[in-house]
Amino acid sequence: MMQDWDFLIDRTDLSLTEVRPLPAPDTVALEDGEVLLDIERFALTANNITYGVYGDRLGYWRFFPADANWGRIPVWGFARVRRSTVETIPVGTRLFGYLPMATHWITRLERKPWGVVDASPHRADLPPAYNSLIEAAPGPLDDQIALLRPLFLTAFLLDDYFAGHADFGATTFILSSASSKTALGLGWLLAKRGVRVIGLTSPGNTGFVEGVGCYAETRTYDSLADTPVDGQVVFVDFAGNPDVVAAVHHSLGDQLVHSAVVGSTHQAGGAVGPGRLPGPRPSFFFAPDQARQRAKDWGGAVLNTRIQAALDDFIAANGWLQVRTHAGDAALERVYRIVLSGQARPEAGHMVTPAPGD
Repeated sequence: MMQDWDFLIDRTDLSLTEVRPLPAPDTVALEDGEVLLDIERFALTANNITYGVYGDRLGYWRFFPADANWGRIPVWGFARVRRSTVETIPVGTRLFGYLPMATHWITRLERKPWGVVDASPHRADLPPAYNSLIEAAPGPLDDQIALLRPLFLTAFLLDDYFAGHADFGATTFILSSASSKTALGLGWLLAKRGVRVIGLTSPGNTGFVEGVGCYAETRTYDSLADTPVDGQVVFVDFAGNPDVVAAVHHSLGDQLVHSAVVGSTHQAGGAVGPGRLPGPRPSFFFAPDQARQRAKDWGGAVLNTRIQAALDDFIAANGWLQVRTHAGDAALERVYRIVLSGQARPEAGHMVTPAPGD
C-alpha cells in the first residue's frame, strides 16, 4: 500500500485505473490562497460511476483535471485542513463536499458569507452546488451523510421539480433501478405526499425493494407489461439502459406524461439513443440546474436547511443501510470494481478511508 496516493481513471474506459504516488503533504509549497486538505473518508456509490459516464458531457472530469486520457471521478466525503494560507480557513477546519479519490489534495478555498467555496479558476463556470463545502464537526451519522446526502439531494430536487409541475398530472410514478439510493430517496419523498410509486428492479433485488416500504408495488423489468398501470404515469429512469426506457415507453405509450433520465446505474446499456419512442421524449434532469433555481428562489441557507431536515427524516425512517469501510488504495481499487460492475448490494454503503488499514 502507498502512504500518499492519487487514484486516476481512464476517461475512455472506466475499467482502467492507476494509483499514482503523491508528494508527502508536508513537503509541498503552498501558494497564497491555497490550502492542503487531508481527505478523511469518502463514499463510493453508483452515482460516482454516473459522474464518469457523463463526465465529458456534463463536465464532471473538469473538477479535478488530470493529464492525457486520465481523469479523477469526484466523490463526496470529509476532509480536514492540514495546511492553509487562508486566514479565514484555519488549520483543523473540517469540511464536507466534493473531493478527489486521494489521500490529500491542494486547492484554493475562499470563505463567503454563505460558507466555504472552492475558488480554483478552472471551476469558475462549473455548477456552484459542487463548489460549496460545508463545515462539519465529526458526528455519529457521518457515513450516512456521505453516502446518502448527495443522492438524496438529487431525489429532493426531483421531488421538488415534479411537485412544482403538479406531477404533470400523473397519479403514478415508475422508477427504474428502484434499489438505487437515489431512487429510494425519491420513492420515499413521493410516497410521503401520497403519490403511488412502482419500483422497477432486477429479480435479485426484488426482496430488498419490497422490504424498504416506499414502493406501492415492485415489478421486475421483464414483468412491467404483465399487469396494466392505471392512469397517467411519470417515468424516472435511474438505470440509463435504453432497452428499459424503450420497454417502458412501448408498454405505456400515451399514458406517459413525462419521461426523465437521471442516472446510469446499468453501464452495459449506454446512453439512451435518439430513436423514436411512443410518448414524450426522454429529457435529462440535471440536478444542479434545479438547485441553482431553488437557491435563487429560497436562498442558499434555506435550501440547505430544507434538504438537511428531509435527509434527517429519511435516515431516521430507513434503517436498511449497512455501512462497510475500506482502508487504503488497494481496498479502494477492489471496491471501485465492485461498484463499477454493478455487483454492489443495494443495502451496502461503501466508505473509503485513504489511510491504510492495520
